[in-house]
Amino acid sequence: MNNEINNAPSESSSAFFVYIVRTKNNKLYIGQTDCLYRREFEHKYHAHGAKFLKGNRGDLELVYAEEYETRVLAMNREKQLKGWTRAKKEALIVGDLKLLKDL
Repeated sequence: MNNEINNAPSESSSAFFVYIVRTKNNKLYIGQTDCLYRREFEHKYHAHGAKFLKGNRGDLELVYAEEYETRVLAMNREKQLKGWTRAKKEALIVGDLKLLKDL
C-alpha cells in the first residue's frame, strides 16, 4: 500500500496520501491529502496551504508520498512521521531501509 513518489501513487477517489515536501531552504513539510497532485499545486501556486510553507511558493519539491485506504490511516502516519528525526525522514525519502531501521 505504501508508495514512494517515484512509483507515482494512484489518484483513485478512495485514496489518501501522506507526503513530504522539501522547501528551497531544505526544510521538510509533512502533510496528508486525498488528492496528492492538487495539494502539490496548491502549495506551489496558491495561498492554500500550511503557514510553514509561506514564502516558498513555487520553490517546493514533492520528494515522498505514501498511499492509504482511509484518511485515519494517513493521519496516523503523518503524525508518526512528524515525530521522526530529520535523519530518519531523509533515510525514508531516499529509500535507505537499512539506515531507517538503524535510526
